[in-house]
Amino acid sequence: MDVTIAPKKVTARSVLRADATRKFLAFGALIILIVVFSLASENFLTFNNVVGILLATAVNGVLALGVTFVIITGGIDLSIGTVMTFSGVMTAMFIVNWGLPVGVGVVGGVLTGGLAGLINGTVVARMKVPPFIATLGMMYIAKGLALVLSELRPIYFYDTPEFRKIAMSSILGSIFPGFDIPNAVLILFGAAILAGFLLNRTVLGRYTFALGSNEEATRLSGVNVNFWKTMVYTVGGLFAGLGGVLMAARLNSAQPALGQGYELDAIAAVVIGGTSLSGGEGTILGTIIGAFVMSVLTNGLRILSVPQEWQIVVTGAIVIGAVYLDIIRRRA
Repeated sequence: MDVTIAPKKVTARSVLRADATRKFLAFGALIILIVVFSLASENFLTFNNVVGILLATAVNGVLALGVTFVIITGGIDLSIGTVMTFSGVMTAMFIVNWGLPVGVGVVGGVLTGGLAGLINGTVVARMKVPPFIATLGMMYIAKGLALVLSELRPIYFYDTPEFRKIAMSSILGSIFPGFDIPNAVLILFGAAILAGFLLNRTVLGRYTFALGSNEEATRLSGVNVNFWKTMVYTVGGLFAGLGGVLMAARLNSAQPALGQGYELDAIAAVVIGGTSLSGGEGTILGTIIGAFVMSVLTNGLRILSVPQEWQIVVTGAIVIGAVYLDIIRRRA
């Protein structure tokens, strides 16, 4: 006698439940870290330290927002760290070297990142180069251009103090005295709202999930896969450009040797936040939670005087654990 077992039906409710579970796990990990470090050190929950955590999350969080789109499609972007640096250098070139207004320089820096993302997307979608290789190449190209254009020297914004205010001034502090949260944190949350809108309320977002779920089926349904994949990488580049502007404003300089390694922290934040490296699943809220997990972990270990090399070991172990949990969940 033949016995046929029907596959379990995947419904919108089950997908939402899975998303909620991933976000709950990430948020639970964040709360546990905060409680542990608070008990371990009385300096952890001081106002200045909390502001430091928020500020440290700003740049990494913005980078993570962009790479979330790419990873949901099943791709990867290893260039966002050096594209961030290149965008910061170009912002300095526009403002300091060429004397353009600060607003024009900021837009130019963000668009620089978008251009790098556009090139990545074109190479991946139309030239069919694997994302790992294409973005690895862009990582070196952006790093080299940043060093060449800056002539291996930092570019400082001494003559344009208003540029630093973009990240380090506090609009909230001027409204609520004593509540001096840097503008960079507000920009992070504003970018997260924009990313959430793009991912959940636009055609770009729908096709981002479709590409990650089943690219061939998406192509057969008549969708221009190459165009939308290119747009996804372009969006990732724009967020990297914004991260470059924020980093330059925070440091009040463009540091051409900075950037490499930031892509790993951003990807780790995305994975910890529940976005699947297999594609097709992910949320912006989860990514933000993952970015805060990374910042809290780094800050807490530093306060406890854990050597930096061991901080890297712990971070790597957590990333492996997050990916393994995703594998177990998928099998279940």
